[in-house]
Amino acid sequence: MAKVYGAVTIDSKRCKGCELCVVACPADVLQLEPQEVNDRGYHYAYTAQPSSCIGCAACATVCPDACIEVYRFVDRGEK
Repeated sequence: MAKVYGAVTIDSKRCKGCELCVVACPADVLQLEPQEVNDRGYHYAYTAQPSSCIGCAACATVCPDACIEVYRFVDRGEK
């Protein structure tokens, strides 16, 4: 059985920390950076648990600034 993995990239310079992606993620992959801010003064989103990503792209769909890209990888178990 094939297993799907995901990878999320976030443009932290453009992120305004609206937290919509954090709420939309069913696998709790994303969080807002609690201490650092970007050049615009916002606490930006980051991948706190990248290995949990299932590649659903819910985060990218709800991002109003299009700061998120999601990549999907399929492991078919072939050797």
